[in-house]
Amino acid sequence: MNPTSGLVAGLLFVLAAQVSAEVYRNVDAYGNVTFSDEPSEGAEAIELKPVTTITLPKPEAVQKTEKLRENVETEGATYKSVSFVYPENNQAFYSGSGDIQFQVRSTPGLQPGHKYELTLDGQPVGQSASGTISVNNVYRGTHEARVYIVDGKGVQIKTGPSITFTVHRPSILN
Repeated sequence: MNPTSGLVAGLLFVLAAQVSAEVYRNVDAYGNVTFSDEPSEGAEAIELKPVTTITLPKPEAVQKTEKLRENVETEGATYKSVSFVYPENNQAFYSGSGDIQFQVRSTPGLQPGHKYELTLDGQPVGQSASGTISVNNVYRGTHEARVYIVDGKGVQIKTGPSITFTVHRPSILN
């Protein structure tokens, strides 16, 4: 092994160790909470949840707008509908953790390579080919959700109606 290869391997090892570093939570005598990547006395290691990823359209697909419109119309026309099964429109429910499992369906079912994409208050929050999309820590209050069908390139080809729902969560002030 030559010295350059050893140096590169060592750097990659150090960088990989930093990427998988733990996060520590500490509460001081006054109740102030701090987070750090370095352990300290009384700090507890916390486990971070995996990050939700969204497949965005490839730039070349977006730049060819006429062809993209034709593909969207063709692919989208194969679906009669896409909608929410749960929660229902104007539904209110309790969720102590704020975790919600959205159930969606389409007629007909998804074609290979297609996924359901969920937006919450206008922001994409998850994709799934199974019809179940879990979203964690949704703040209490009223929200708007919409479901789309996206193709393998991440392009929205079918849009479902939006729903409004209200999440009730306990308050730390009460």
